Amino acid sequence: MTWLQALLLAIMQGATELFPVSSLGHAVVVPDLLNWAVDERSEAFLPFVVVMHFGTAIAMLLFFWRDWFDFGMAVLFNRGPRAADERRLFLRVVVATIPAVLVALAFEKTIRDLFASPLIASIFLLLNGFLLFGAERLKPRTAVKALHHLGWLDAVLIGLAQCLALVPGLSRSGSTMIGGYMTGLNHEDAARFSFLTGTPIIVAATVHELPKLMKMQKAAHDLGGAAQGIDLPLSLAAGGVAGVTAFISLWALMRWFKSHEVKGFDPFAYYCMAFGAIATVINIVAP
Repeated sequence: MTWLQALLLAIMQGATELFPVSSLGHAVVVPDLLNWAVDERSEAFLPFVVVMHFGTAIAMLLFFWRDWFDFGMAVLFNRGPRAADERRLFLRVVVATIPAVLVALAFEKTIRDLFASPLIASIFLLLNGFLLFGAERLKPRTAVKALHHLGWLDAVLIGLAQCLALVPGLSRSGSTMIGGYMTGLNHEDAARFSFLTGTPIIVAATVHELPKLMKMQKAAHDLGGAAQGIDLPLSLAAGGVAGVTAFISLWALMRWFKSHEVKGFDPFAYYCMAFGAIATVINIVAP
């Protein structure tokens, strides 16, 4: 992988990680469609993707710094009704992260194998579009639920929905947004909860994969650069670019949901259905 390819992937990842269109799906499909010499079966590819995700996690931490600050103050120091609401929401975030962590650890090898299949990622991108489209039309017509009133069962359901995103092509933010939306949240609060639950997942994945990337970098250095793979400086640069892009994308997305409560998922649904269908046909006709 060249530096130009890596940075273009980082820009794409930063834009698609926050939008409900599956950054992992794009990371698998786009290099294949453009005939880039990117070995998605390489042991270095998934750690490289995870480092880019870490850049987006930093962007989410900065964008929602007040939420995390309030969580910390409520857990450690503050008391009273508002602090109780913050602790309640924080615990819901913790509960919603657990299912994806357990599933990722249990099926790590299977998940890695899916990264090598652009056809599978294309099909699931198409399915992701249908899920977003269906959520807009199947949501129960009940009163909108405040984020601080999210229940334990709601948090578990959103956490289970997040597990779907371990398959390239199914969006993590999209899955959790749909989960939150279907439990009664509006688009903006569903997105906020999605990003709060996504941050610890992405940080944990980075902590898990970064030592592998550093080990590969050391092996390449010991062999005089002859080893194949993606080096650490390139990965860190891509992570920085992805983070900046993600912050801008997050700002734009939250503004979109704030002003488009009705059918707010539809543009992303149409995009995924179109791109997924085209990529699927190309992979079948010219594998």
